[in-house]
Amino acid sequence: MKSWKKLCLLGTTLFATVGVMAACSSGNKESASDELTFWYMGDGDQGIKPIVDEFTKESGIKVKIQSIPWSTSRDKLLTAVASKEGPDVVQMGTTYMSEFVDAGALMDITDDVKKSEVMKSDNFFDGSVATTTFGGQTYAVPWYTETRGLYYRKDLLESVGYKEAPKTWDELADAAKKLAARGDNKYGFGVELKEPTFGFMFARQNGSELFDKKDKPLFNQPEMVDALKFLDKLVQDGSAPKTDLGLEIGQSFGGEGIVPMFISGPWMINSIKDSAPDLDGKWGVAELPKGPVSNTSVTGGANLAVFSSSKKKEDAMKLIDYLSKPENQTKFFENTNSLPTNKEAWNADVFKNDPLISAFGKQLNESQPMPLLKQWDEISQNFMKQWEQVVVSGKNLQEAMDELNEQTESLIK
Repeated sequence: MKSWKKLCLLGTTLFATVGVMAACSSGNKESASDELTFWYMGDGDQGIKPIVDEFTKESGIKVKIQSIPWSTSRDKLLTAVASKEGPDVVQMGTTYMSEFVDAGALMDITDDVKKSEVMKSDNFFDGSVATTTFGGQTYAVPWYTETRGLYYRKDLLESVGYKEAPKTWDELADAAKKLAARGDNKYGFGVELKEPTFGFMFARQNGSELFDKKDKPLFNQPEMVDALKFLDKLVQDGSAPKTDLGLEIGQSFGGEGIVPMFISGPWMINSIKDSAPDLDGKWGVAELPKGPVSNTSVTGGANLAVFSSSKKKEDAMKLIDYLSKPENQTKFFENTNSLPTNKEAWNADVFKNDPLISAFGKQLNESQPMPLLKQWDEISQNFMKQWEQVVVSGKNLQEAMDELNEQTESLIK
């Protein structure tokens, strides 16, 4: 962990303002208010206020919700770390966790979680729990999650002999090729060029660990290279588009089904319903096809944590415990469409009676976050540059992954 002294120096580099410098030396000031402060990323009035109001009625603990746009959340969090005047409870994107744990910004809540019947790790999906623990200690509780599933046109797949969604890589490739044979400018599956998790997800399905135990990248090893070869072949044989078609989902997935299979998250359900209402009953969502080793998908979402500067840890943990209850995570889904991390919540009728949403619940049992490294954003950007050169320009795949490995080793060092 970095000391607060070092963090103040970091603040001068990041912000270069007198205000931040003054905040770093001002010490830890206790709020005069008895209210618990909660930083929420999004529209707090719509998403969380009704649930928090019920918490206040039950506990007598007042909560002040501050809504923060995701686009400015990281900078605001960094400022709060430097000033030691952050919130009591904070919503942390799973990709933020490593950076802010390393900065000493979040309290160690290991003992609190172990003592709670609601917050104990067994209640949540493993992939979500993995985003909350560092060095064997727990710094957050999983709150909501998301993962990726396979969207598919039932009618078009049936026309090429598939009564169900493809269950393996071989079936995916076969169905995609047959669907692409429908005619010019028709494809079977969408291979993402601009989604940074896509290639890594398939690499894991082929057995890649991405990094060894010493954080050495394994991107140029056969497990990842062969997975990317599989995806590249789909593009080169015409089963998948070579470039972004620039079409709205109603055009690509609706109508004639230019791209009748693609991988995406739960947010796409409403987009399809809104833009292609004529497809009602003709499409579905399934778990990802299994590769040689697994059908592992990607876990994302957000956690709830206590800021290190808080002087109200006991009340903060009471709020987190309350928000972690399955019935409250279900209410939060109904307000925001954010999927619960609490496995018991998925027994609610709102999930069991919806085959589109329930498919994501099944997939969450086989989902893992991207590597929890501070450098991950830059690593994934470097991957996309190399991957695009392979698919579009024909760059040698092994050479591209060797270069990515070297770039990553330099970043981590």
